[in-house]
Amino acid sequence: MKVKLLCIGKTEKKFLVEGEKEYEKRLQKYVSFEKIEINDIKNAKNYSEEQLKVKEGELILDKVQSTDFLVLLDERGKMYSSLKFADFLQHCFLRGSKNLIFVVGGPYGFSKAVYDRANEKLSLSSMTLSHQMIRLFFIEQVYRGMTILKNEPYHHE
Repeated sequence: MKVKLLCIGKTEKKFLVEGEKEYEKRLQKYVSFEKIEINDIKNAKNYSEEQLKVKEGELILDKVQSTDFLVLLDERGKMYSSLKFADFLQHCFLRGSKNLIFVVGGPYGFSKAVYDRANEKLSLSSMTLSHQMIRLFFIEQVYRGMTILKNEPYHHE
């Protein structure tokens, strides 16, 4: 199984890009991981929030196959401890889907079509976090989850 992180827009802050690269490199030891950045909608100011969500949703769904397990990173999703998230990853791997795809949406969230296609929703925090920071935090949590599953000493209780 391949783990993918699908993101609307690019990370602009150098320190976040460096952090993402570090954890992406670490993850390769455990699982095939790919981050896919979808370009922001051009002339976004000409669209309503709903129109932007629909346009971004179409771009997201174009990257998803029917056999993929799709998880939205969404403020209304389930919250897990790091140990429970590792269990969640393990269950996803056992499902046998071709790809496990996590999605960071645009600033207004997801379209109805994306919500309808999603298999799960996951929340990283009840706090509001920037879309750029979420990527780094999420990739680190996938890495942490993999080290937990392998009983390696990265995570401490």
